[in-house]
Amino acid sequence: MVTPAAHREAVAYLQSTYEMSQRRACRVIGTDRTSVRYQATRPDDGVLRERLRALAQERRRFGYRRLHVLLRREGEVVNRKRVQRIYREERLTVRRRGGRKRAVGTRRPIETPLKVNQRWSLDFVSDQMTDGRRFRILTVIDNCTRECLALVADTSLSGLRVARELDVIIAQRGRPDMIVSDNGTEYTSNAILGWADETGVGWHYIAPGKPQQNGMNESFNGRLRDELLNETLFRSLSHARAVLEDWRRDYNEQRPHSKLGWMTPRAYASAISGETGDRAAQPGGSARTPLATHDNEGSNQPRTLVMAG
Repeated sequence: MVTPAAHREAVAYLQSTYEMSQRRACRVIGTDRTSVRYQATRPDDGVLRERLRALAQERRRFGYRRLHVLLRREGEVVNRKRVQRIYREERLTVRRRGGRKRAVGTRRPIETPLKVNQRWSLDFVSDQMTDGRRFRILTVIDNCTRECLALVADTSLSGLRVARELDVIIAQRGRPDMIVSDNGTEYTSNAILGWADETGVGWHYIAPGKPQQNGMNESFNGRLRDELLNETLFRSLSHARAVLEDWRRDYNEQRPHSKLGWMTPRAYASAISGETGDRAAQPGGSARTPLATHDNEGSNQPRTLVMAG
């Protein structure tokens, strides 16, 4: 017996079974009477429970830490441990979906960019509609601010389409110094190679079979699938585009991000804009970077260019 609750149960057992007094029962088990007679004075948390259940129902894939941030954002002065206790008592724990493979051996951690538009990353996610038709989603994120710059959904996304979508993003927020992607045929096509050469954007291809080298985008794709794709039935392509755009705005402007000190990506971008300067966010504000250089350590871009012809 090491907990006060166990001591109380033992004292109650001795009193009821052997008709001992409370003083003698406490002396027998070697505990203090004050801990046995203590009555909890925990305040009523009915309103907090209702609001926590409502937030958990609205944000079904959020854990107690993110829900705590949302409660504090609404003005609730509540301790994180109290939220965790109620979260467990209400059985709101998020169930993990399956498992994942762990990387074996050592690997070099990816360097975190320090300014806006220093590095973007691209990747594809696939899903299907209720009628069985499959579609793909192009995800574009800024690795510094973690902002989702675009979620482009279509049944077919060629290299030329990817280049057009990148032009749209650049017209809105400026040109990146570097873009990271895998070795997919869309990214190694002549359309992308010519676009990168024309715009001066450095394009870095990760090593084949090493998705961890594009870990920030892989992590974002996991959140996208867990919080939206697995929770939504898409009736049509237009419906998927509308839902994806709403989720993208919510991700950038409302969803707290654990790696940003629980700030939203948009708020974090605004916070560092004074430190990094506004010039990086203006069209044409960043310096031109060659398509294939040997300065980017770890880049296998020249070999990919040869493979692409």
